Amino acid sequence: MFNILVCEDEKNIRKLMCEYLRRENYHVFESENGEQALQVLDTTHIDLLITDIMMPKIDGYALTNDLRQAGFELPILMITAKETIDDKKKGFHVGIDDYMVKPVDMDEMVLRVSALLRRAKIAREKRLIVGHIEFDYDNFSVSVNGENLELPKKEFQLIFKLLSHPNRIFTRMQLMDEIWGYHAESDERTIDVHIKRLREKFEGNNDFEIITVKGLGYKAVKR
Repeated sequence: MFNILVCEDEKNIRKLMCEYLRRENYHVFESENGEQALQVLDTTHIDLLITDIMMPKIDGYALTNDLRQAGFELPILMITAKETIDDKKKGFHVGIDDYMVKPVDMDEMVLRVSALLRRAKIAREKRLIVGHIEFDYDNFSVSVNGENLELPKKEFQLIFKLLSHPNRIFTRMQLMDEIWGYHAESDERTIDVHIKRLREKFEGNNDFEIITVKGLGYKAVKR
């Protein structure tokens, strides 16, 4: 059973979140602020953290930053009333994995929690198998039907990202930020070039396809 910590200072919202999560058989812990959350994390293994931003004592940004600085790799879902792009960028910059804006659809929250836990499992194992193709993140190596396929690091990270989240659409900006970094000098056309190369290298495979979603970005679809 997964342990989930909900850090939210608004009691009614926190209780509702916990109720929905317990319905899905998660073991749920509660805290009213970042300080209490750190106390829980100090004594209990937590698989995923859901945190608000605006809280007394230690806010969500500071809590996330402290955890990442201390080496915690658990997925973090930030839920808040702040919704500007700068707020979101700040959240991702300090280390969150996903972001939801209040008022929160609780069913969607449960789906996102499930997806984050699934991705965390892939990240921990650092190994991804798609049909006859195996990706090993530790060595940036690819094996197709037992034969090695050489990929440059950025191409590997890009295809690993897409296949780790099948059917999810990623914008070019998202992929640039996550793989090249916020301060990369390359523009979004870099993504198109790398996608073209990946399509050429995996042309004819029957295990997945990289699809262009017009006006949005790209997604990987398993066959």
